[in-house]
Amino acid sequence: MYDGTSRPPLFTPARRRRALRVAAAAMALSAALLAAGCGSSHDTARDPRVTAPSADGFPVTVDNCGVRTTYEEPPSRVVTIHQHPAELMLALGLGDRMVGTAFPDSAVLPELRKDYESIPQLAEKEPSFETVLEAEPDLVYGGYGSAFAGNEGRSREAFTDAGIDTHLNREYCGEKRVTMDDTYDEIRTVGTIFGVPDQADELVSDLRARVARAAKAVEGQPAVPVFVYDSGDKAPFTAGGRSLGTEVIRLAGGTNVFADLDDVFGDVSWEQVVERKPEVIAIYDYAGAGSVERKKEFLLSQPALKDVPAIRNKRFVVLPLTATLVGVRSAYAVEDLARGIHPESFA
Repeated sequence: MYDGTSRPPLFTPARRRRALRVAAAAMALSAALLAAGCGSSHDTARDPRVTAPSADGFPVTVDNCGVRTTYEEPPSRVVTIHQHPAELMLALGLGDRMVGTAFPDSAVLPELRKDYESIPQLAEKEPSFETVLEAEPDLVYGGYGSAFAGNEGRSREAFTDAGIDTHLNREYCGEKRVTMDDTYDEIRTVGTIFGVPDQADELVSDLRARVARAAKAVEGQPAVPVFVYDSGDKAPFTAGGRSLGTEVIRLAGGTNVFADLDDVFGDVSWEQVVERKPEVIAIYDYAGAGSVERKKEFLLSQPALKDVPAIRNKRFVVLPLTATLVGVRSAYAVEDLARGIHPESFA
């Protein structure tokens, strides 16, 4: 009961639909239990953060970045904030569940482009809370932590109050160093939430095979030191040891020269870049950070960097930022980077 001392929950159309779905699911579950004499087998998903106690996978409970959500049925109206969650959903064949997306920052995979362009774009950056509500989603899936920025009114609690579930890409749970296994687990978790575990398993198998082929091609080659240049002039902003980018570099036959940076991303100094003598520079390409050509020109024009091997030999590899995050693109990034680091292995 609302006591007048705090903001009452928003009873939006999405919340009314959710309440009806929960009631219907409960009735259906009760009927199924009666028909079966209350005897049913319970399967548990492989990820310990996911439990699916019924034979058809629902209800399913997911622990995501400290938020525990029970889905009585697959979400049917989804808004994705940031590009990589949208691409992951499209790769699973879930485009018909998407009612909006926001913040495109890289070229979309060619095979997903047509479907991506058919989804309403709610905003060029993160949309406002009100804009998301207007799409009447039952789930908001965010790629970066900023998808649920409380100081901009989009906290996960605010969406919960509005009767809308949320899911955050696990890379921003801040638990540990991110690896390709997190990508595979994220895909399987999303597959479980939407009731498409077979499609998720098939996608994971395809991505694993792609990574294995690239890693096999560079097997036995000496690891090449790689510096990730995201952005920055006075201080370079780079990928740290907890980022998936570090794992991508390793699988591609290199080493991240800032793997000791205990963060997903962070600022370092140009003096450190010079000291660590990278032989290849991986440039992250995304909207709003300047063109790749401008980044190259900036790096090549810095006198302090002239003796860095990667600068002296002009060895750059360009990767879309979305290809270095937990999502379907990271497997492609391993191959692209491997070709740039060890071109002789792909001759």
